[in-house]
Order: sequence, then C-alpha cells, then structure tokens
Amino acid sequence: MPTRDEYVATLKNQLDKWNAEIGHWENKAAAAKDELRKSYRAQLEKIKAKREKALYTLKLVEGASAAAWGDLRWGLDDAWDRLHDAMKEARMHFERPPASLAPPPVEPRRPTY
Repeated sequence: MPTRDEYVATLKNQLDKWNAEIGHWENKAAAAKDELRKSYRAQLEKIKAKREKALYTLKLVEGASAAAWGDLRWGLDDAWDRLHDAMKEARMHFERPPASLAPPPVEPRRPTY
C-alpha cells in the first residue's frame, strides 16, 4: 500500500491533467453555438461539482494523521471514482471522434501500485 504522501501526490498529478482537460472543454463551450453551449455548460457543472467533492476529500486526507488516513482513503476513493466516471462521460460528450478513429486509451479509475 502506498504512503499517504505518495497517494496524494499521484492523485494531485491526475487532477492537474483533468483540470487541463476541463479548461479545454470550457474554451470549447465558450465558442459553441447557443444550444450546444448550454449542453456543454451543464456537463461542465456536473464535472466541477464532482471535482470539488474529490478535492475536499483529498484535503481531508492530506491533513489526516497517519492512523486516520486509511479510513479517509475509502471516501476519497469513492469521490475519485465518481469524478473519473464524470470525466469519462464528459470526454465522450465533448470529444466525439470520427468513427474511423480509435477510442482514447482508458485510464485507471484510481492510482494502481
């Protein structure tokens, strides 16, 4: 099992990647036509809510004692899984590739060690 610091660092790294992806989608939503913009914004709000929950739980884990972080990890894993699922759904919504292209690689739900 990874240490708390290793676990947190790995999650922060993934969160940075997701934040960049969300930024790209926000730009795409801003440039979209009205009807599509509403759909994009709704999807973004859903992702942001899940991201905030995951971030809150991550902060709890960061500040937890060594003994307590294991218990908090389960809550973080749940929040992380929900964010992962929302990102996957949004990715399909925002980046529908032409049928001739292969689907994007699947990323792990949470860090594996």
